[in-house]
Amino acid sequence: MVNKVREYSLSTLGAMVTALGLVIFLIPNNIAAGGISGLSMILHRYVPLPVGIWMYILNTALFLIAAFTVGYEFSVRTIYCTFVFNFFVDLFDRYIRVPKYREGDLFIAVFFGTIFTAFGLATTFSQNSSTGGTDIVARILNRYFGISMGIGLLVVDVLIAVIAGVVFNARTGMYAILGVMVNGIMVDFILRGFEQSSEVIIISDKSDEIKDFVLYTLKRGATYIPGIGAYTGKERRILLVVVRRRELNNLIGFVKKADPKAFVIVKEVRQALGEGFKELEKV
Repeated sequence: MVNKVREYSLSTLGAMVTALGLVIFLIPNNIAAGGISGLSMILHRYVPLPVGIWMYILNTALFLIAAFTVGYEFSVRTIYCTFVFNFFVDLFDRYIRVPKYREGDLFIAVFFGTIFTAFGLATTFSQNSSTGGTDIVARILNRYFGISMGIGLLVVDVLIAVIAGVVFNARTGMYAILGVMVNGIMVDFILRGFEQSSEVIIISDKSDEIKDFVLYTLKRGATYIPGIGAYTGKERRILLVVVRRRELNNLIGFVKKADPKAFVIVKEVRQALGEGFKELEKV
């Protein structure tokens, strides 16, 4: 229950930050940096349904596809985050008058707008959720073709931005493409920061003491690996631990205090799956 509350809270925060990026920087400067909103604007040009109606139609179709391909839980969270995202966009645009950047410098608008939206999207993605739209397509590409979320978004949204540039204005379209590229790279970079862990191999005469610290203070698992020193011929138990990056300094500090002569190897881990980390069933 606590994990569910945490996941939905972080997903809500991600949707809010994404909405702020759109309302403050992108929407006032007509930067359709990909996404369902950009595609809806293109379709509205040829079939005069309101952009909002097009967004509902496209998102509903993508929800149905996601339900059969990515899974029920992802679809429920996506519907929730899409509603929250639309709510925050409307809230900040019409009711809570947040400052809007209209200085005419499109580069500044694209740069800061995509920083906001990339952080928000990455936060939402990290909780196995989405704000809808092309995020769902990126998740499907990630699930079945192993394409990272950021690159998947990049490919789909660049295509939409190119079409928007042809349909509307070439200058705005080029800035939209720039925004899509920065957004895709930033989402990938931030997600790596969220998910990155460290593998720590510790050879020490105080391995039992270090093991207790890992199990009972860091609340992490540990594994003993039997080993024999090539020079001394002495049998040792090598301790293998995987920790979050923020826990690494605590572990190294304790090892330094417990056994200053310990031998420690630290390696970056792209992703850790299983108990204590991201659940396998959610990948």
